[in-house]
Amino acid sequence: MARYTRHQLKEDKFAVAVQEQMAWGVEHRNLLTVIGAIAALLVLAVAGGFFYLKSQDEKASVVLSAALRTYGTPLRPAGAPENPNVPSFTASKDRAAAAQKEFRRVLEEYPHTRSAEFARYWVGVTAMDMGDYKSAEQQLQALAGARHRDLAALSKFALASVYRAENKEGSAIELYKQLIEHPTPTVPKSTAQMELAALYEPTQPAEAAKIYEQIRKDDPTSIAARYASARLKAANAQ
Repeated sequence: MARYTRHQLKEDKFAVAVQEQMAWGVEHRNLLTVIGAIAALLVLAVAGGFFYLKSQDEKASVVLSAALRTYGTPLRPAGAPENPNVPSFTASKDRAAAAQKEFRRVLEEYPHTRSAEFARYWVGVTAMDMGDYKSAEQQLQALAGARHRDLAALSKFALASVYRAENKEGSAIELYKQLIEHPTPTVPKSTAQMELAALYEPTQPAEAAKIYEQIRKDDPTSIAARYASARLKAANAQ
């Protein structure tokens, strides 16, 4: 009964509020007409912007997909004849350079789309493939703090590889530790652990062994655990 009474009171208050709004509306009809027209224009502008951005992102996605296909084009063996019906490259650097042009097109023509963020990641990756570590570092650093956690993790993981190529092992170690502490579906904890262990192996084998043991302990039946066991076996055999 109390619940019903409270419900009735809410309905009564709502009815009174509606009556007051109607009375105010009659007195201020002209003002409401102007406000309504402005509101309608704003709604149309927002809707137009939404559909424009959606259209732009769809176009960007098409270009991004084409760039990814270029990046995935197979390499043909040295001396093998080119098949005009099957795209191929003779060197990974050439393939990376061709793909990067397409990734950059996404950035230049569709800068405010979600696809542009992923294109920037691939610009960094292709720069690394081409040996342009300075450019790769700039692109990937810009994404390391991205709002998209999965993309940020991927960028940190790739950036760690750049640091290793530049002999900046301290910076790479720091990124791997961050990824281990904050894993994502794109860079699971075990993936970052294996890379960190591999980095430690030549100079700090004891630290590498600790990480491999931890991987086996965390998930004994995983592929990562089998790999860790193989690395430990190889280290003990030396």
